[in-house]
Amino acid sequence: METIDQRYLVQQNKRSDEGKPPVFAKVMRSKEGRFEGVSFIRNKEKATVMTVADAQQVIDWAASKKGNAHEYETRIICVGQ
Repeated sequence: METIDQRYLVQQNKRSDEGKPPVFAKVMRSKEGRFEGVSFIRNKEKATVMTVADAQQVIDWAASKKGNAHEYETRIICVGQ
């Protein structure tokens, strides 16, 4: 049986606020498990750990839904970083 590689977080930093800590993505899903959106939170421990494909979906969603997405640097990081 193959295990799913879920060990990634999505981290976001505001480009103009160099000294502020980053925020992390918490994925919102429906009862059926469908992707509905993302909330960015400060608590790294409560952030959603996901696969690379899910993390890319989060980045794409943030780029298209957030009006000020160009002000943020959004990237995929490994859980241990």
